[in-house]
Amino acid sequence: MKLTFLGTGTSIGVPEMLCKCPTCLSDDPRDRRLRASALVQTDTTNILIDCGPDFRQQMMRCGLERIDGVLVTHEHYDHVGGIDDLRPFCAAGNVPVYAERMVIEHLMERIPYCFGKSKYPGTPSIDLIGIEPHRNFTVGDVSITPIRVMHGMLPIVGFRIGKMAYITDMKSIDEQEMKYLEGIDTLVVNALHIKEHPTHQNVIQAVHFAERTGAAHTWFIHMSHRVGMHAIADAKLPDNMHFAYDNLKLEI
Repeated sequence: MKLTFLGTGTSIGVPEMLCKCPTCLSDDPRDRRLRASALVQTDTTNILIDCGPDFRQQMMRCGLERIDGVLVTHEHYDHVGGIDDLRPFCAAGNVPVYAERMVIEHLMERIPYCFGKSKYPGTPSIDLIGIEPHRNFTVGDVSITPIRVMHGMLPIVGFRIGKMAYITDMKSIDEQEMKYLEGIDTLVVNALHIKEHPTHQNVIQAVHFAERTGAAHTWFIHMSHRVGMHAIADAKLPDNMHFAYDNLKLEI
């Protein structure tokens, strides 16, 4: 299985508009972060995790020609703002979008022209499929288990896929959820910045969480410019933990 980080930035991306900090002015491509999204691939299946406002740019860059399913962690704009841009991938048939029921309701309210009985011409053909924490489902040949995590006070989901877990926007996790992370080899999890934040883990909290899971390898995502420049910040992490960056490809 291959994992490609399409975007590793926070809700407003990096560089941040109007900012003149060293990270935002950096010419290191690892410091240029689109909104958080990832691509999971096997020999026969392509799965997108989250579909944010940078989706079009991410697809133009990676050259993907088929999407077999989209996994949505939650309804915030930086994770669903590109749903309308799925339309080119619908030429061969409806694209399944997997999300919790509350998220599905939000999507239908925000882009109703995609789901009404009299659809606007040219809109994407999407099948909204409800998921629940701990209830396994499959996309192609990939088995997926949603995991409940908390984004501040908002319940959202991460995904266990084989020996990999992908979690973004988490602030906390109930101890009972940890059993769904047992035996993972690769952990992908958010690390917003250095200071405390009410709805996201900071770097120190993310490191502690990674240690709790026992994952052999951890890659941090959803970073703001306040994490600092990649070359400096990454060197401060434990040996088995790294800040991911856009276009990084891993064999899982």
